[in-house]
Amino acid sequence: MTSRAARPTLAEIRRALPGDELVPDADVVMDRAFTLAATPAEVWPWFVQLGNQRAGWYLPGWVERLVPRDRRAYRTIEPGLQELAVGDVIPDWGGADATFHVAALDAPSALVHTSTRGRIRLSWAITLTGGASTRVHLRLRLGGVRRKRLASVAGGFFDWLTIVGLAAGLRERVR
Repeated sequence: MTSRAARPTLAEIRRALPGDELVPDADVVMDRAFTLAATPAEVWPWFVQLGNQRAGWYLPGWVERLVPRDRRAYRTIEPGLQELAVGDVIPDWGGADATFHVAALDAPSALVHTSTRGRIRLSWAITLTGGASTRVHLRLRLGGVRRKRLASVAGGFFDWLTIVGLAAGLRERVR
């Protein structure tokens, strides 16, 4: 995994994404992007089933071996997890109140989640573009952040690490 594994282009960073309007006063914006060797239609189901108490959070096999079996992510598409609609609530890690709400859904190109964590409001956009391969662009927007530098640096590192793991895990799965 290299530092480029989750690096968006300048054009991607400047591009408006679905969900940007949900946190228009964002204090911190984190863009990540990677490419998968599969069509957007092949990649889309993996994002639809993503989440806690769903298919999990995809990591590469060498990392998942360090995780208890009951916490490992699925390695297949599960038909029972493919139904997702605007308004659905997806549990997240971090406690009973940590959830995502599906705010926008445009298969197979855009999925937007929102959440409120204490005073922080967030939107998380996942967009898929391409033909024979898929460019995955993820944007996390945070509003109501008190310690912007801490959220940007420490939160940014954690977000980058998470997305690098996600990219590697998806590369194994979509082959």
